[in-house]
Amino acid sequence: MDAVEKIARACLYEGYLLWPYRRGALKNAQRWTFGGVYPQRCAGAIGEPSRMRTEVLLRAGPTAKLTVHVRFLQVVDRQVYRNDATGPVPVDELQVDGRSHLTWQEATERRWVCPPWSPRRGPRTSTVDIAAGSDREALRAETGGVAGTLVRTWQRLTGRVRLSAVSVTDAVLRVTVEIENTSPCPRPAAGARGTRDALAPYAFVSTHTVLHTDTGDFVSLTDPPAELAEEAAACGNVGVWPVLVSEDPQTAARTSPHYAPEVLSSPITLYDYPAVAPESPGDLFDGGEIDQLLILSVLSLTPQEQQEARASDPRAREILDRCASLEPEDLAALHGTIRAFRPVLEGR
Repeated sequence: MDAVEKIARACLYEGYLLWPYRRGALKNAQRWTFGGVYPQRCAGAIGEPSRMRTEVLLRAGPTAKLTVHVRFLQVVDRQVYRNDATGPVPVDELQVDGRSHLTWQEATERRWVCPPWSPRRGPRTSTVDIAAGSDREALRAETGGVAGTLVRTWQRLTGRVRLSAVSVTDAVLRVTVEIENTSPCPRPAAGARGTRDALAPYAFVSTHTVLHTDTGDFVSLTDPPAELAEEAAACGNVGVWPVLVSEDPQTAARTSPHYAPEVLSSPITLYDYPAVAPESPGDLFDGGEIDQLLILSVLSLTPQEQQEARASDPRAREILDRCASLEPEDLAALHGTIRAFRPVLEGR
């Protein structure tokens, strides 16, 4: 996985399911807290946005083209059924040969790529349309019989991605990417409990965009050049913060601190040229914490807690398996790393 993909995926799953990775944990009582874009007809009633806007500066000639990738998580409802003599019965939990299966929500990744766009040729709107669907997973006992079924369902999602640009100087454009959720959804009942969770399957969750230009450069909004500082401050970003990204972040930060051909616009506040530490063994869904501490916390879970975590989410199961398989040298590598040495300045 390349460097830009790694940091984008880390943002996508930030806060997805927090340690101790259990459905019953208080910190997981309200999920999908980052980058939610809800349908227009229900967003206001539950205090959530229905739009997200990215604005960046692009230094480019008349033939420059942009490619915009919109990425988000789609919430999937997971219902457990127990097979009885009279047929399948919906249940909250089902034990099959000592392994628990829980009714809850999980998520699947979605990516929508807009066709290449020439910003100097005028605005463009792309339509997002993801069909509703479902799948079934048989829960088989060691004897071979089917003890139950997991049914996963997802709703139809629709939306619009509007791309536009205006000139701020002869060589610089202000590019705007607006994402709007137009999905059909039920109207929320006034004052009803659990409304936000019930409407999460109709939302774009953890929404972020990656913008790439083939000829030209985006301008850093965190550290713009002095001559563009005022124009950078005028960019109006709603729900996101764009940063420069690169396949070689250390070199790019040193040689090109103000410009880059690629931008990540994420609901997570980052610095220019972010990177996932090469020692990190994989996603832990909490980039603000230290990998070593999270891994040691996972390894300290009781057998009962581990069982609930495995039943809560398939990605939580992957985390537990990954942490359990780490060798002592893998854990030692997480203890601390010196990336580079610099001379100590006299007088300091």
